[in-house]
Amino acid sequence: MDNDFLRNHNSVTTQAARNLATTTKSLLMMEEITPRWILQFLPWVNVTAGTYRVNRIKVLFKGEGKISITERDGRLLVEPDQLRQISLFYGTTAEELSLLADSFIVEQYHKDQVIVSEGDSANKLYIVAKGVVEATTLGEREQKVQIGILSSGDYFGEFALLENKPYNATITALSASSILTIDCDKFNSLLNKYPELRKRLEQNRRSRDEWSVKTNEYGEHKISIQAGHEGEYELPETFVDYIEQPREYPLSIVQTVIKVHTRVTDLYNDPINQLEEQVRLTVEAIKEKQEWELINNKKFGLLHSVAPSMRLQPRYGPPTPDDMDELLSRVWKKPAIFLAHPKAIAAFGRECTKRGVPPVTVTIQGSPFLTWRGVPIVPCNKMLVDGKSKCNGNTGSTKILLMRLGEKEQGVIGLHQLGIPDEIMPSLSMRMMGIDNKALASYLLTLYFSAAVLTDDALACLENVEVGFYHNYPI
Repeated sequence: MDNDFLRNHNSVTTQAARNLATTTKSLLMMEEITPRWILQFLPWVNVTAGTYRVNRIKVLFKGEGKISITERDGRLLVEPDQLRQISLFYGTTAEELSLLADSFIVEQYHKDQVIVSEGDSANKLYIVAKGVVEATTLGEREQKVQIGILSSGDYFGEFALLENKPYNATITALSASSILTIDCDKFNSLLNKYPELRKRLEQNRRSRDEWSVKTNEYGEHKISIQAGHEGEYELPETFVDYIEQPREYPLSIVQTVIKVHTRVTDLYNDPINQLEEQVRLTVEAIKEKQEWELINNKKFGLLHSVAPSMRLQPRYGPPTPDDMDELLSRVWKKPAIFLAHPKAIAAFGRECTKRGVPPVTVTIQGSPFLTWRGVPIVPCNKMLVDGKSKCNGNTGSTKILLMRLGEKEQGVIGLHQLGIPDEIMPSLSMRMMGIDNKALASYLLTLYFSAAVLTDDALACLENVEVGFYHNYPI
């Protein structure tokens, strides 16, 4: 006998009544879905033939890049080919680079230790392997002036190897640092043994001076113009030279195949269409992957497209108003948005609170955004914290981007191709692939896209940003 029947009920139970009712159902929820603001803020340019070419004025002298440091069997090393990032070593042979790389030794410095002092005789080339160092000088009023913050891969003192000149800055370790060095004695012994190497290095130095005459401040081919003259002044003759091998951005791809049993789509489509829901959630995942690729892809991602001269280090670790101002000083031509992980935005908010300068909040598309100097700080969890998008802890490091947007502004743009076959969204297609002998219907989803940074000064990055620094306030 049913135990429920034996209980004293004066009315039908809720549980029994629900069997006669139709429940109200939500669509499927997925925590992975984010606002994907960067996809909305980026100006999208339609490309043909799946490729976008960035034509530029000819660049005669490109700024040096960072040097990748290798750790092998507990030893810090510089790979020979990485030394070509230093202009002094342009044109050297692989054998010569190998000899130079083997001559470096590792020196250790503790926090606040002075590595070199301004005015000292320059006798070493330094490459920062680990840690952060500060370069400072004395101003006209004998005040300390910061030149910059250097981190892993940065170097200084390269021309000390050929010129007997004093250091023009004081270098101090801001953290425990490991630095690769080669001194003049060891360097000169190599030059004496390999006289051809000396000739190449001296030629590189002369070429650098020649390039400075032929280029503007950005290393581009200089357009000669005369101003302020009077009378029959002989005018300069000039032309605009173009880069001969411009960079091309082929569209990247994200693809997947959805499989749905025909019985499911035949019988279980009320009130929610099963195929539509499968497609909707898969498209959301594709769009999340698209945003991740736009930021982190090693070929065209924004984090990997920042020019060496546009990479900055925070002075103290957490992002301060001073650091954000320095970013703005680099991307000063119509800066559009900052892009940062929510944890980085929270860390910046704490630094502003500490200094009594709370950021102004604006509303864009119905959502509030913090701003700094009027530029929105856009949250994006694809700006990873210690390699993770979901950061549950309160520690870790990340990066903050500042960019100018738009093709007309020579900024950052998104790339896609409209009108592809079976398009269901811009540059995203869905194609029926058929039904197999297990009654599984297959649908191919394909998204084509990329991004381009049109000039180096359109994108800057604040690196090694600490997100876990908190301030204690008196209660």
